[in-house]
Amino acid sequence: MEVILLEKIDNLGTLGDRVNVRPGFARNYLLPQGKAKFATAENIAEFEARRAELEKAAAEALAAAEARKAQLEGTVLEITAKSGGEGKLFGSIGPADIADALTAKGTEVEKKEVRMPEGPLRTTGEFELVLHLHTDVDVDIRVVVIGEE
Repeated sequence: MEVILLEKIDNLGTLGDRVNVRPGFARNYLLPQGKAKFATAENIAEFEARRAELEKAAAEALAAAEARKAQLEGTVLEITAKSGGEGKLFGSIGPADIADALTAKGTEVEKKEVRMPEGPLRTTGEFELVLHLHTDVDVDIRVVVIGEE
């Protein structure tokens, strides 16, 4: 199924690209989220008429992400959690906890922007995490988990 992308999508294409995707991906994700339209003649004409507007919105989103990156660079986030004697946490620290702590610190971060490839943090210590603010903008932060018994 051929669609026109209305914004940049990781591992798929950029704004204005005509790409072939599986019908389920288009029907269940791209079209309902407003990230793409069917590649019909009328949709192509409509897209070309709105191209400048969409490019401006994409540039503004990128600039906002770059500003947030500058604000977050070098951030050391300290989180206190209950732990056992050997440094294992009772429970875990996940993306929602990290997003809430960063928001409380003054920078608005959503849960979906926190990337934790090894899963939730279950021990005390220092960890490097990646925040995926935009398709082109990633920032590394350091999280220090402090255990309290």
